[in-house]
Amino acid sequence: MTYLSMGKFFKGLAWSGAWACFDEFNRIDVEVLSVVAQQVTDLQQACLTGQLRIVFEESDVVVDPTHAVFITMNPGYAGRTELPDNLKALFRPICMMIPDYALIAEIMFLSLIHISEPTRLLSISYAVFCLKKKKKKKQKKQ
Repeated sequence: MTYLSMGKFFKGLAWSGAWACFDEFNRIDVEVLSVVAQQVTDLQQACLTGQLRIVFEESDVVVDPTHAVFITMNPGYAGRTELPDNLKALFRPICMMIPDYALIAEIMFLSLIHISEPTRLLSISYAVFCLKKKKKKKQKKQ
């Protein structure tokens, strides 16, 4: 991935008002990420100041303020780089985790039915969630 190809993505997003999510963004080279930070900054500033047209990567670009850029990353894995601070500041971090199916099932049953001990129903529904998850994994592999 080069800064030129990223610039083309950003031009298209800005022009169309589309949203895009770049998966495993921190696998891109640090040199490219440094330029991408400036590209994202230029587009964000255009939106904040209400500019409808800007010069972006040597071309005139119409900016639809409804466009958005999202990224995902898996820090700590081999081959991943740390985002430069100026790029990191442009995105709001959130964390994801594996869902606790037993807790989800318990809350669902308690919200639907008022029972004093939902453990029996809980264990059944937990088993259903787990079976569904295994089935989904098998389908993905096929």
